[in-house]
Amino acid sequence: MNRRNSILVAMLCIANGAMAQSVEDGLKDLYYGKYHAAKQDFEKVIAAKPTEEKAYYYLGISELGLENTSAAAAAFTKGLAAVPNSPLLTVGMGRIDLINGKVDAAKLKFESASTATEGRDGDVARAIADANTEVKGGDRGYALSVMQQLLNNEGRKRKHQYTATAADYIELGDAYRYLGGENGGKAITAYESATELEPKNAEAILKQGLVNYNANLLENAVSDMARAGEVDPNYAPAFFELYQFYYTPKPRQFSLENAKTYLQKYLDVADQTDKVKNNYYLASIMFYDKDYDGAIAKAETLLPEANDTYKSKIQRLVGDAYLQKGDSLNAKKYMDARVAAVGEENLETNDYKLLAAIYGKLESADSATNADYTNKASQYLEKYALSDSADLDRYREVATLFKDQRNYAKAAEWYGKLLEFKDNNRAIEDHFFKGIYEIYGGKYEDAQVTWKAFTEKYPTQDKGFYWLGMAHFATDPEAKTDGAKPAFEKYVEMAEPEFDKNKRLLLKAYTYLMLYNYQTDDKDNMQVYMDKILKIDPNDGTVAQVKEIVANADAAAAAGAKSADSSKGASAQTQGK
Repeated sequence: MNRRNSILVAMLCIANGAMAQSVEDGLKDLYYGKYHAAKQDFEKVIAAKPTEEKAYYYLGISELGLENTSAAAAAFTKGLAAVPNSPLLTVGMGRIDLINGKVDAAKLKFESASTATEGRDGDVARAIADANTEVKGGDRGYALSVMQQLLNNEGRKRKHQYTATAADYIELGDAYRYLGGENGGKAITAYESATELEPKNAEAILKQGLVNYNANLLENAVSDMARAGEVDPNYAPAFFELYQFYYTPKPRQFSLENAKTYLQKYLDVADQTDKVKNNYYLASIMFYDKDYDGAIAKAETLLPEANDTYKSKIQRLVGDAYLQKGDSLNAKKYMDARVAAVGEENLETNDYKLLAAIYGKLESADSATNADYTNKASQYLEKYALSDSADLDRYREVATLFKDQRNYAKAAEWYGKLLEFKDNNRAIEDHFFKGIYEIYGGKYEDAQVTWKAFTEKYPTQDKGFYWLGMAHFATDPEAKTDGAKPAFEKYVEMAEPEFDKNKRLLLKAYTYLMLYNYQTDDKDNMQVYMDKILKIDPNDGTVAQVKEIVANADAAAAAGAKSADSSKGASAQTQGK
């Protein structure tokens, strides 16, 4: 070969090497959250080498990152056709089973892959653990055991020992983090082990922030997230988490200004080829900035290119934007069209929530139509609550929404459901609201039961006795029975030491006790409570009425007595004649 030809061959080899896509290129894009670019990377690898199992697996993971489950399943299936019995791709299919709720089928595939690799293949172990931590319904304890088995070198000869990577420690940390509770410290330790191997591993730093967020250490969480972005300014997931943090409408979090700042930082380094996702986030910010017309216009331009997942998000955003504009009819029209297109059985959790809000705002001059709107709002709200496994926060949200819609009977029912959760640290508050809204909803007998239980469970809470009295007072407004008497007397005993603070409620208790003593003709005690009432309100109308009734009765009695005396006198005179 002459020198000229050898130079040409060398240049061709260099060019081919530069152009050839590798699994590592795709993994780098995955690390940076560039799922669309990663998908293209892995497709190129497969085109060049149709039996590269890792390319098929991570192509599937890229599709999942793009929220395209059917395409992910297709990638894993195609991979297994090219590489039969691949443990890694078997795990991929197990992940799809888990997403589809087929827990037992998923576990069989995970166990098969783990057995085939003796639990010592890092890619397979991480894939199993990741599926079980990230996918709802996964077995977090199993994820931890898989990673512990991978990293356990006890009793193994040096040549058979496994050398842990930063990715392994991150996956171990994820398993601990998803287990929650006391495992948070272990998760932090695992992530720190990852940064010991790779000091600039932004993912490990970011995930320390997620542990702190779960522990409600919000300042520490934000600090870690920001540090991840400082360590690697191209690490888009750090800026995205900060955007999500400030975008979340919770106390100590929501800041539209900060959300905008971090969204822009995210978009500056995000996958520029994923236009639908990027523009959807911009439309979302417009929505929160109350630029509803802008949000609608931008979102609607994305629909032709959006996959099913993003189409759902865009449709909800547009429907909600119309609702926030006060245009409930267009919101209804938009979401009704969505229901007709996908079928009510295929609606997602947040569809039910939005539909409930829309129908809760609709009004009509026709009473039958109004009743239908109210009924649909209630149905959709309950479907929202029950669309997934029992969730404390969602149940509380539903109870609050029923309250806001003034559907007090339903609000009481859902506050009651909250009391069924053993880990409810706001049980006293929920018990209280259950009783309140039973009264507001006219369920007085239910309220009597609720408030009796409340006073037994929380005997030092004076308001419990007050509302128990009110629940009885509601069924006996003339105080003809003593149903409310013990409760109101107990409330008066507990509340009077702080008279000024409690006088508004004391007024109600005094009124019942005055009426009760009037009904039992105990004038001395009646006068005691009259005096107490007049101390609060000298012009109290009920006292004036009772005084008038008593005065009239006394006058009538006196007149009767006088008439009787006159009759007796006349009779005596007649007998004397």
